[in-house]
Amino acid sequence: MDDATGGQERSDSGKDTVQDLFTPLTVGSLTVRNRFAMAPMTRAASPDGIPGPDVAAYYARRAAGGTALVITEGIRIPHPAAGWPDRIPNLDGADVLAGWRAVTDAVHAEGGTIAAQLWHQGAARGVHDDDGPDHVPVSPSGVDLAGVAIGRALSTEELPELAQAYALAAANARAAGFDAVEIHGAHGYLLDQFLWEHTNHRTDGYGGSLAARTRFPAEVVAAVRAAVGPDLPIIFRFSQWKMNRYDAQVVGSATELEQLLAPLVEAGVDVLHPSTRRHYVPGFPDEDPRLSLAGWTKKMTGLPVIAVGSVGLETEFNPGEAGGPIPPSSIDRLLDQYEAGEFDIVAVGRALLADPAWVNRVRDGKLDQFGGFDAASALGRLY
Repeated sequence: MDDATGGQERSDSGKDTVQDLFTPLTVGSLTVRNRFAMAPMTRAASPDGIPGPDVAAYYARRAAGGTALVITEGIRIPHPAAGWPDRIPNLDGADVLAGWRAVTDAVHAEGGTIAAQLWHQGAARGVHDDDGPDHVPVSPSGVDLAGVAIGRALSTEELPELAQAYALAAANARAAGFDAVEIHGAHGYLLDQFLWEHTNHRTDGYGGSLAARTRFPAEVVAAVRAAVGPDLPIIFRFSQWKMNRYDAQVVGSATELEQLLAPLVEAGVDVLHPSTRRHYVPGFPDEDPRLSLAGWTKKMTGLPVIAVGSVGLETEFNPGEAGGPIPPSSIDRLLDQYEAGEFDIVAVGRALLADPAWVNRVRDGKLDQFGGFDAASALGRLY
């Protein structure tokens, strides 16, 4: 039933309008059956970097439960300093790719699609007792998120080879049956370290202005696009907040956001994934007190956008003092954003840890408050 504004009238339960989220979407060679994705969440459950049958079963359960697009945990690109520990999966080698083929086959068998998240931790890798000489952390300027010296700065000459490591990972992902790749450029990891002025102090063509800080991430996107061809979707995940700085900002205005995203889009990004801790918080409240970062991203680029952040939380979630508690989400907030065209897909994290069938329960109207679980109960349940 349409109301006077032309939108669908929302029933008391929201169920009628929720069904709008159960429509397909096609981007390039990828078609998802609904608008729900599984957010990437690190598990460190792949000994020697090789995903085993338990990994395939873990992701397949979410696909069987209705999740249309599974975005994997961060996968180390083939670079010696890409990540720690070695239980984090990688994307190079016959045994590894055979393991990933089993994962993608399992997800496809349940009607889902799957994207590989390509990850380099940069300075966030840290230094560890079992490191060899090739595992020294590398970053734009040899400093961590707190500004403390660690590892070494990447030379200008090293950057093309590093971009090709992303490209190799992407090509391997395609060969292993992935439907898309997501480039991790958020949360204070390597590409975000280039984007953020507090970790990028370079004086060459890759530091200084916002355009220069965006240059290497855009070169990574271009290398990945060349490796996977024109049709495989490339998702780019970015964020304002960092793992130890919830108040951090890469850009301070919508104009700067457009300057950040334009080179990435031109280089070949198909989908943008602005990571926020709360999907409903305004991106730039002084410019628009309602529009989320996802909404601004959609407005500035016109590309498909993945929203994320506390979706499905029924109770307040407090991860500790840093950043403060996260209030519960609500179906009304999410649907208002969707109806306003702020996002195309919504990524869900903790709710899918607690209940792999959460999406199907949303579809069937079996969740009283759209969340249906205590947020804290999901912690540690990376099964």
